[in-house]
Order: sequence, then structure tokens, then C-alpha cells
Amino acid sequence: MSSEQNPTPETTDATGVRPRRLTYAAALCALEALALLVGGLWMLVLGVTGDGGDRQQAVTGGITVLLLALLPLLAARGLLLRRGWSRGPAVITQIMALPVAYSLLHADGAAVPAGIALTAVAVAALVLLVNPATTRALGIKGPGRAREGEQR
Repeated sequence: MSSEQNPTPETTDATGVRPRRLTYAAALCALEALALLVGGLWMLVLGVTGDGGDRQQAVTGGITVLLLALLPLLAARGLLLRRGWSRGPAVITQIMALPVAYSLLHADGAAVPAGIALTAVAVAALVLLVNPATTRALGIKGPGRAREGEQR
């Protein structure tokens, strides 16, 4: 039998349907990945075309942000494919976003609306990720509960 004919508990739940909450959480993670990719490319372009004094710092920062974009991107893909491991990186991404949002909220100008948006996305994604329907769809059991087919 192929893996498509024999689904594992990690990829399907009792209903076989991905909850909308899980899809929404994946979309929010993908949105964050896209924002990080755009920000990293912007920093990289400014670093390459900018003054010599800050060039190295801007290029390094841009590359770092581009690499950081991989975490929510992989989490979003895992959530869409209903992989249990993907919730950890998705939650970590949201927890890392909250201090960034806080600092943006205390900045000036256009950073404040960006901080509001980031706060809303991070909190919404956290709520979606800890929802019981999401947890069940990912095959995550609570502490002290054995997986199906396992004995204590």
C-alpha cells in the first residue's frame, strides 16, 4: 500500500477534513513569512546600494531576516499538510513576533500601524494554534495521554 492509501494518525483525524482554524493559522504563518521575506530583501537591497559604513551590517541583517523567514514558511507548510511537528515552530514564531510588535508600538510614524497589525496577527495565530480542533487535527495529545495504539 502506498502512503496515500494508508493514512497515518499524524496526517488525518476522525473526520478526515482539515479544520478551517488550521488553514487560517497556516495562512497567518505564511503571511508572516512573506513579510519577513519582503523585509529581508528590502534590507539586503538597501545594504548593497547604500553607503559603505552600514553596508556590511545591512547585508548581514537582510540575510538573517531572510533565513528567519524559513521558520514560519516551513510551519505554514507543515500546518497545511497537518504535521504535528509544525505547531511548535508556528507557536515559536508568534512568541518571537510579540516583542517585535511591542517595540514597533513604541516607535514613531508608520511603525505603529505595523506594530498593531503584527500584534493582531500573532495573537490570532496563537489562539488558532492552541484551539482543541487544531490540536486534534494535528494528532497532538495532551500530557499523560498515549497516542492511539500505544500503551502506557
